[in-house]
Amino acid sequence: MSVPTAGQLGPYRLLSRLGAGGFGEVHLALDPDGHTVAVKVLHPHVAADEVALARLAREVETMRRVRGPHIAEVLDASLTGTRPYLVTRYVQGRPLGVVLATGGPLRGEELTRLARGLAEALASIHGAGIVHRDLKPANVILSDGEPYLIDFGIALALDSAAVTASNAVLGTPGYLAPEVLQGGEASPAADVFAWGATMAYAASGRPPYGTGPAPAVAYRVVHQEPDLADVPAWLMPLLDECLRTGPAGRPTAEQICVRLGASVPPAMVPHARRRAADLSEPPTEQWRPGKRALAGAVDDARERHREKVRKRWVVGTGVVAGLVAAAVRQYIPEMSLLVLAAYGVGVLVDAGLGVAARARARVVFDLAGGVGSVGLYAALVAVFSPGTLLLALATVLVVLVMVAVAS
Repeated sequence: MSVPTAGQLGPYRLLSRLGAGGFGEVHLALDPDGHTVAVKVLHPHVAADEVALARLAREVETMRRVRGPHIAEVLDASLTGTRPYLVTRYVQGRPLGVVLATGGPLRGEELTRLARGLAEALASIHGAGIVHRDLKPANVILSDGEPYLIDFGIALALDSAAVTASNAVLGTPGYLAPEVLQGGEASPAADVFAWGATMAYAASGRPPYGTGPAPAVAYRVVHQEPDLADVPAWLMPLLDECLRTGPAGRPTAEQICVRLGASVPPAMVPHARRRAADLSEPPTEQWRPGKRALAGAVDDARERHREKVRKRWVVGTGVVAGLVAAAVRQYIPEMSLLVLAAYGVGVLVDAGLGVAARARARVVFDLAGGVGSVGLYAALVAVFSPGTLLLALATVLVVLVMVAVAS
């Protein structure tokens, strides 16, 4: 039975249905503190599989400890009752596949951020002894240009005969490694293969093993070379290694991070040690790590929002300062200089805070804003008459007042 688009599930208030996959439906929801989260409600055929739920319960204990700036962390879970569910951080954005379908392949900084972010996410997951097993464009969310990996560990945990017989998708041809397609184990090397296939798609705008029926795509993965024709030269050697047929020849996620200049996450619980633990104890069926994990996610979101507002302030006030200085130059030269000087002081103060915080990008952005404001002032004075500039200034002020009132 499908979960209603609105209603209560445990302590969570479901708001709307975001989508569905092989294992469950994903809903946007509010937690008891009013924070938005993503709730994945398992399909009835999955919820009825006791073996799969027991395995998932054991995996969840490790999944909830995985943290990273590019991971939609598992925050909560309830695996009892008729509607078992998982709760993860909600990332507002669009799946990578949708972004590529509407905007074409990624280039430059966008592609670099995707490659580094996904590599860091894989390194964090593998460090905890978890294999994603279903890394593909649909499981990568882009928000403000930053990638976030979702659904890690779920496919492997729910891999059982009953679930498979119910047609749950345990991977996507074209992103599944050759050894998995041939019946082998899904290891971290299989995730690296999926990373390479996903990056090839992002860089070229087309799947590296083509499209068509699943068996045809799977045959190409096992027996043919990937299509990397339009992949940038700096990325092609790395993808060529990641898409090797033999898992032993592929780099690890940590090695990919090093080669891309990305941050290597600290080591998590080793896989062998976790598997050596006494699994005879009853699995945790329900746990609630509380507000700490959610607080970290909310703090990250607030920090990104503050940075966005700060950049808009630098650009917006720079444009207004340049326009005001150019408009009053003919009539009140002293005020023209005062406006530019005031903006310059504000930018320098913000840049100084960036220096103290060792935020190089912030300092560069502030200095560029200051130079841009002076350049705009000079261009306006050279091109437009004082009367035209005054009219433009009046129009801008009226628009700002209307926006303020509407707010």
